[in-house]
Amino acid sequence: MNRLRPKIQRDQLKPGEVLCDYCTAKCCQYFSLAIDRPETAQAFGYIRWYLLHEYATVFTENNDWFLLVHSPCKHLREDYRCGIYDTRPQICQDYTTVNCEYDDGYTFDRYFEMAEQVEEYSNARFHDYRDFRTPKPGLPVIQ
Repeated sequence: MNRLRPKIQRDQLKPGEVLCDYCTAKCCQYFSLAIDRPETAQAFGYIRWYLLHEYATVFTENNDWFLLVHSPCKHLREDYRCGIYDTRPQICQDYTTVNCEYDDGYTFDRYFEMAEQVEEYSNARFHDYRDFRTPKPGLPVIQ
């Protein structure tokens, strides 16, 4: 039972309407935590380790680094509403739709989805050009 209505622009909201009625609760589908900016190859190794875990990505914004975990809140209902709205955590209470991701126009400075991306970035930064990728398979020999 999904109550989601067709997507509209923010300025099309009528008095009394809530932007959340038109959204898939993006803000409840993940969480991100600030992490130390990596300054050494070892620090990049930790970030690489994060990305070896399912549903984890890392992004940068204004030279700050963040671990992003793609995992919906366990209280998110099928209709994209909060199942514990009256007792939701303070961070949820403080969140508003003023700068939320509803409009889909958000981009990151850097976005890492795979450990190999971090390895390649680290190698370029520290001038270590080791080839960490699996070699390309050769063409099959036809007899």
